[in-house]
Amino acid sequence: MDFSNKVAVVTGGASGIGRAVAAAMSRRGAKGVALVDMSEAVEDVAARLNSEAGRVFAIAFQGDTTEAKFRASVFDAITHKFGPVSLCVPAAGITRDDLAVRVDKVTGKARIYPLEQFKLVVDVNLIAPVYWALEMIGRIAEDRAARGLKRWNADEGIQGSVVFIGSISSQGNRGQVSYASTKAGLEGAAATIMKEAIYYGVRCSVIHPGFTDTPMVHAMGEDYVAKNILPYTQLGRLIRPEEIADAICFMLNNSAVSGELWVDAGWHAPA
Repeated sequence: MDFSNKVAVVTGGASGIGRAVAAAMSRRGAKGVALVDMSEAVEDVAARLNSEAGRVFAIAFQGDTTEAKFRASVFDAITHKFGPVSLCVPAAGITRDDLAVRVDKVTGKARIYPLEQFKLVVDVNLIAPVYWALEMIGRIAEDRAARGLKRWNADEGIQGSVVFIGSISSQGNRGQVSYASTKAGLEGAAATIMKEAIYYGVRCSVIHPGFTDTPMVHAMGEDYVAKNILPYTQLGRLIRPEEIADAICFMLNNSAVSGELWVDAGWHAPA
């Protein structure tokens, strides 16, 4: 899996899967990676990755991935420094877990999942990733038009690749009505974008990780992990971010890969 001379954009790059993807790209010779995250820690992460690589390839961008102007500025800056972006892994995501309906034991009144929370999760986990992908595809399309190229031909080689971060929760998971909805939504978005973007030579797919050793999973609480995740995981442990990153690099690199890849470590939700 050789990414020599490739330029990538990775959101959610300050930790977890996003950070692991950037490191994996470096080992495979990526020319440049835009490391995007809301956390100011992204600066230190980029510095450490560059130090480990012995070269400057990771450029940190701190900002809100749901903002269109920020998104465009990231693509402008990384393209100016390293060249056109052809790999995109929009990995930024959040959870706001709670039961869809909960009855108050005192009042007997039902409380439904807060609408504002649902909209926030949709903005971050579904709309933003789609538009980071479309930003790259649009720029590739513009470049082709400027060179007088129309429908892509296989002899040209793949022009770009996108991998969305789905989840095993897309199959349904108790307490994750908003999160699961967004991850299932990415399946439909990716399938549609693939049918359109291949006109410009861009592939699009989805990886569905199982429970991975990331801050997001640990935020559920160690007791929750021990009682509700590990007993139902055939692998007997959380997946390492590096394992997911290797799978993502495989999906980005192999032109025959399309659709969805389940990397779930044999986890099956209890009834």
